[in-house]
Amino acid sequence: MAAQQRRYFGTDGVRGKVGEHPITADFVLRLGWAAGRVLAGEGGRRVVIGKDTRLSGYMFESALEAGFAAAGVHSLMLGPMPTPGIAYLTRTLHAAAGVVISASHNPHQDNGIKFFGADGYKLDDDTELAIEALLDEPLATVPCDALGRASRVDDAAGRYIEFCKGAVSRGIGLGGLHLVVDCAHGATYHVAPAVFRELGATVSVMGHEPDGFNINVDCGSQHPGALRQRVLAEGADAGVAFDGDGDRVLMVDSGGGVVDGDGLLYIVAAARAAQHQVQGPVVGTQMTNLGLEHALAGLGLRLERAKVGDRYVLERLLERGGTLGGESSGHLICLDRTTTGDGIVSALQVLEAMAHGGRSLAELASGMEYYPQRLVNVPLKPGVDVLSAPALQAAVADAEAQLGDAGRVLLRPSGTEPLLRVMVEGRDAAQVGELADGLAEAASAAAEGATPGGV
Repeated sequence: MAAQQRRYFGTDGVRGKVGEHPITADFVLRLGWAAGRVLAGEGGRRVVIGKDTRLSGYMFESALEAGFAAAGVHSLMLGPMPTPGIAYLTRTLHAAAGVVISASHNPHQDNGIKFFGADGYKLDDDTELAIEALLDEPLATVPCDALGRASRVDDAAGRYIEFCKGAVSRGIGLGGLHLVVDCAHGATYHVAPAVFRELGATVSVMGHEPDGFNINVDCGSQHPGALRQRVLAEGADAGVAFDGDGDRVLMVDSGGGVVDGDGLLYIVAAARAAQHQVQGPVVGTQMTNLGLEHALAGLGLRLERAKVGDRYVLERLLERGGTLGGESSGHLICLDRTTTGDGIVSALQVLEAMAHGGRSLAELASGMEYYPQRLVNVPLKPGVDVLSAPALQAAVADAEAQLGDAGRVLLRPSGTEPLLRVMVEGRDAAQVGELADGLAEAASAAAEGATPGGV
């Protein structure tokens, strides 16, 4: 498959440690040139470039600009901007592509480059392969009179703020709601508070003082503990936590309970279902809690599971004609509002449900019961496949028989490490733990007897 042949692109662009190949200035310059050739072609078309708040973003911003200029492509510089904002501005500025400099929820030592096409959707495998193929060719600069230029979009934040506000139904405001908003010292710091305030909410802000190094540090959707304490201390109605690039969101209810992506997806789906506005299936992933699947079934909605990764959720939605999907991590996709995961837009859908029905976040989330999950990582020898081992298959069949319709088993090889991830979930926490440990032992025994390339 094309995805397996890619050398640099992962499930979310090119990512790694700053200064280590391929996240180096010289490689990113070549990447800009190659992307410009593939995405913009000939004729001096434009791309938009945005970034989060990492210090290294300045270096890669300059490298991309140089690469695009060498390809004869003009760059529109957005500065710090949430990833979904870059997707939106790519469409509305009629650019050939959008480029995001970000490593999302990772620490500042990491960075990455990801792309959107002219339609605001992430690139398909074939396009990424075409970019990679050009990286092997000599970098040929266009004639001097055809070089690309760079200019800054001064009103980028204001444009995106207005778009986010438009994602709320006409006549619905957030007046009377007190929110604590944690921007993770990331790309939403100058956008999210303005959106909520302009819709009428009282907003307390934290994680809004980026210094180039503190992105995602003990804050944001990865670390909601400080947000919980602030919500409780201020008696706020809810807390909203974004990740570094603003495509994920988690929320905290007035009692300090954390509502993850599965719970938020349930709330949005339930609100849409009440107004007969759900199209196609709701799409989750292999790791989506079984409680969400059962809660959606109670609403007459079907959950389909894609591979882990928001790109696969999006692909399934487009294939099935769906509009709602997401991951437990808080990466929600509302295709009836935008083209990619958008933390601000997703939070607004939940807040609209609160405002419209006069119900608290905890009340809205209570319609979904979370089933206990246990995840065990089993080390493997590189290249070893244990999934076809008869003993392990028999153990899986036995566990599934014990769980019945009230649980499930998932064995998933890690895409980045020599590990087999063994996950069991069901209604009975003790049973789930016992079955998961038993399956992990069976997998470990199978791995001991296996040889690279088979069992």
